[in-house]
Amino acid sequence: MTAPAYSAPHARAPRRTSPALARFLRHRAALASAVLLALIALACFVGPLLLPNTPTDNDWSAISLAPTLQNGHWFGTDELGRDLLARTLTGGRVSLEVGLLGTLVSALVGVVYGATAGFLGGRVDAALMRIVDMLYAIPYMLIAILVVTLFGRAFSLVVLTISAFSWLDMARVVRGQTLSLRSREFVDAARAIGVRPAAIIARHIVPNLAGIVAVYATVTVPAIVLTESVLSFLGLGVQEPMTSWGVLIQDGAQKLDAMPWLLLCPATLLCATLYCVNFVGDGLRDAFDPRER
Repeated sequence: MTAPAYSAPHARAPRRTSPALARFLRHRAALASAVLLALIALACFVGPLLLPNTPTDNDWSAISLAPTLQNGHWFGTDELGRDLLARTLTGGRVSLEVGLLGTLVSALVGVVYGATAGFLGGRVDAALMRIVDMLYAIPYMLIAILVVTLFGRAFSLVVLTISAFSWLDMARVVRGQTLSLRSREFVDAARAIGVRPAAIIARHIVPNLAGIVAVYATVTVPAIVLTESVLSFLGLGVQEPMTSWGVLIQDGAQKLDAMPWLLLCPATLLCATLYCVNFVGDGLRDAFDPRER
C-alpha cells in the first residue's frame, strides 16, 4: 500500500488593506495628525481622572503660579489657585463633546435632507433647497447669541443652538453627490424591481455617501468647536462649574499681561486640535478621491 500523499495545510490568505485606508496611511501629515488628535482626546477624557487636582480645587499656597514641575501644577494656576492643566483638559473634553455631538446632528440631518432632495429631484428638490437658501440668509451668530441669552447656557442648549444651522453645508454637499448617484445602474435596477424610494435612499444612496460625509465631517468638527469657543469667549457658552477652551481663553485674555499662561496653554491645545482635524480631513479627501483609485 502506498502512503497517502502529504498535502501541506492551506495558509490563510493575508487580509488586504482597503485602498482608501492604504492611501490614508501613506499620507504622513494626516497619519501623524490622527495620532496626535487621538492623544489629545485621550488626555482630555481620561487625564482629569488621573490628575491629583480637580478643576475646582483651590490651592491657596499656589495662587497665580507660573507653569512649573513643582507642586504638580505643570500649566500653572489661576488667581484662585485652581490647577490650569486640570481645567484645560476638562475644558477640552467639553469642547470636543460639543464638536462631536454637533457634527453628529449635522451629519444626520444633512444626509437625510440632502439625500431626499437629490434623489426625488424636481419640485421637491427645488422647494427643499429654497428652504436651505432662506436659512443661509439668517445671521447665524446673532440667532445663536439671542437663543443662548434668552434660554440660558445649558450644555444641551449650546449644542442644539450650534447644530441648528451647521447641517446646511452638509445637506448641499450630500444633495450634489446624490444627483450623480441616482442615475447609476444599481439605482435603476432597484427601481426596476419595485424598490420603494425610501429603501433605495437607505440601502443604495446613503452607503455610497460615506466617503464624502466622512471628509466633510472633519470640516464641520473644527467649525463647531470654533463657534463654541467664540460663544464662550463672548460669555455666552457653557457656564460654571463647567468650562471649555473658549471660557479659558476668554479668562486668559483678560489677564494676558499678568498671567500669560492662562491664555497660551488652552489656546495652544485648541489650535493644535483644529490643525490636526484639518490635516486628517486632507488625508481623508485624498484617500476617497476617485482619481486616486
